[in-house]
Amino acid sequence: MITTIIAFIIVFGLLVIVHEFGHFIVAKKSGIMVREFSIGMGPKIFYYRKNNTTYTWRLLPLGGYVRMAGSADNESQELKPGTPVSLKFNSENNEVVSINTSHKQTLFNGVPLTVTKADLENKLFIEGFENADESEKKTFKVNHDATIIEEDGTEVQIAPEDVQFQNAPLFRRILTNFAGVFNNVLLAIVAFTIVAFLQGGVSSYTNHVNLASSDSVAAKAGLKNNDKIVKVNNTKISNWYDLTKQIQSKPNQNISMQVERNNESHKINLKTGSSEYNNKKVGIIGITQATDNSFMAKLTSGFTQTWRMTTTLVSALYYMIVGHFSLNDLGGPVAIFASTSQAAKLGVLGVVNLLAFLSINLAIMNLIPIPALDGGKILLNIIEAIRRKPVSEKVETIITIAGAIFLLVLMLLVTFNDIQRYFIR
Repeated sequence: MITTIIAFIIVFGLLVIVHEFGHFIVAKKSGIMVREFSIGMGPKIFYYRKNNTTYTWRLLPLGGYVRMAGSADNESQELKPGTPVSLKFNSENNEVVSINTSHKQTLFNGVPLTVTKADLENKLFIEGFENADESEKKTFKVNHDATIIEEDGTEVQIAPEDVQFQNAPLFRRILTNFAGVFNNVLLAIVAFTIVAFLQGGVSSYTNHVNLASSDSVAAKAGLKNNDKIVKVNNTKISNWYDLTKQIQSKPNQNISMQVERNNESHKINLKTGSSEYNNKKVGIIGITQATDNSFMAKLTSGFTQTWRMTTTLVSALYYMIVGHFSLNDLGGPVAIFASTSQAAKLGVLGVVNLLAFLSINLAIMNLIPIPALDGGKILLNIIEAIRRKPVSEKVETIITIAGAIFLLVLMLLVTFNDIQRYFIR
């Protein structure tokens, strides 16, 4: 259990952090201020600031997040009338360089102020009563790069309008929204490549086969390693998927196979065995995919495996939409934990392979055009490009909230279904 928990934290954490790092790095390059990059969730353990970004390490080691200027986190910098703060000034032009709203941290030589009005986005000023003296209201200019210390003691940059996400050029916003998906694809490529080197070869996905064991049905019938199966009965075979489809559809049946070996054709007759899969009998003969052990095959396997997995998942997603949708086709954190438990039993190879599989899953699911997902944000960007003006803030807020509610309800249903599937017998 401990091994599974550690593996789950590593896998889940890498998936989210790599995704968020994509948004982070492209936003920074696009001139969008990233106020915070967090590893973990919940209460902060510690933080440090560099280049206008606060990097935090939080208590719960599950994923992380990026807070960009102009996103929903702006409420945290709104200073309501009556809010007690303390101010720190620079010596050059007497501008406010830090605003402390926290009781957990004290500014050295901070000036107490009871806020009556503040604008930290456009006009950059703060107004109020200094030292609780209500006889005179004072107004102070706020530096463009000033910071605000939030209630939990985290110091982040204020978010002036010129560095907010929505004011960046449209193309840069699209790139920023797409960057998380791109990073997950890269992670899948790297992970699949590592798997290829760890296992010493790459499954060829051709119609060449190897024997699973020396006493299998295929071995007893005369099949040999690296044989190429070109026909099953009268059906032509061109790849591994064709072959498995034909074999699995014929449990406990006599079949005839045409096999090529050393440029010679052979006919092999055998009777398939059977096995239970998803409460259904499928045919088996005891063969595995042939492997390519060359260095180039292993080096390029990350790209080929990612492409194969992508096409398979897109096909499955299409079938879910036009076919019969089932919650069993989806999986949440509980399913990931259960899968991690199985993968951990296979050691590093199993965990890395699961990481690659989940990373490409996350990339594809995030591209679905549902508001609150990256795909939904990109769709709004495309609509803006067509209309030549953005969707109104009110409309965008409504559809984003609707999307978030839909995802929350779906996640609750999936989680409940996963618990029943994996833990309630």
